[in-house]
Amino acid sequence: MANVSVYNMDGQEVGKIDLNDAVFAAPIKENLVHQAVVLHLANLRQGTQKAKTRSEVSGGGAKPWRQKGTGHARQGSTRAPQWRHGGVVFAPVPRDYSFKMNKQEKKAALKSALSSKLADNNLIVVDKLAFDDVKTKNMVRTLANLKAEKAYVVTDKTDKNVLLSSRNLQNVELTNAGSLNVYDILKYEKLVLTQDAVKTIEEVFA
Repeated sequence: MANVSVYNMDGQEVGKIDLNDAVFAAPIKENLVHQAVVLHLANLRQGTQKAKTRSEVSGGGAKPWRQKGTGHARQGSTRAPQWRHGGVVFAPVPRDYSFKMNKQEKKAALKSALSSKLADNNLIVVDKLAFDDVKTKNMVRTLANLKAEKAYVVTDKTDKNVLLSSRNLQNVELTNAGSLNVYDILKYEKLVLTQDAVKTIEEVFA
């Protein structure tokens, strides 16, 4: 088992913790990690873009001129794509971009992302995160002490003061252990876990 340091909010080492190799030292499967990232981004797409095809634009019912003898190319409608105000050839239509991965693939991708953070020394374990009041500078100071200014912060249960103190920070994302996703783990430079979050993650994914 990997043995890593546990820090307090002042950045001081206060102990050690053993991490389950099944979760934090799993084989890194890059294909599944890539698929999980594409899945996350695809699920964020609204898919509401729309343009009209030639069958949907108004007008163009009459043939603009006779078939032969005018010197012009033959035309059947003024709403064909080559005409001004005509329809779009392959117009975008509303669609659902989302797709699915099975549970085992999602779990393997998540363990791969967690393992990569540990392997790159970008995983930090903190004993707890709790603030007496809501102040952004509380979170800024804590992350500076942990040397994790750009961080994905994971707690066991969402603390309201911690959540509100972090929401204005552009390079910080706070979530709980039940809402982990591969995209955010990889997006941020550091992964900060509370001790309780580590236990929850190991219980779920081991």
